[in-house]
Amino acid sequence: QVQLTESAGGLVQPGGSLRLSCVVSGRALSDYNMGWFRQAPGKEREFVAAFRRSGGGGMTYYGDSVKYRFTISRDNARNSLDLQMNNLKFEDTGVYYCASTTRNYNSGHMRREEAWDYWGQGTQVTVSS
Repeated sequence: QVQLTESAGGLVQPGGSLRLSCVVSGRALSDYNMGWFRQAPGKEREFVAAFRRSGGGGMTYYGDSVKYRFTISRDNARNSLDLQMNNLKFEDTGVYYCASTTRNYNSGHMRREEAWDYWGQGTQVTVSS
């Protein structure tokens, strides 16, 4: 059984940066497509970014609201999926979840919660002045 464990989030000022990590245990990270979602209070869970396996490397996808500010990357040696978040905004506040699946979908379907099989417990990110 695979387990996903997110690193601690934190409190960041607008314009600041934060890096989240998701460590995969139980199986190799390279076995999975990996993603990040987030959920703000009172809102539905939202797609943030995904790393889809492709040949020897992978393809990355981003939600429109985080594109050009967030970067998803994978470190197979650490069995970790990272999310570098720059130029954070108030609206980036929420609980961030790591997700994984061995199934392959097109980039459109990967933006949907039902595409993902395993989830981390979530970590709080708060952007506030």
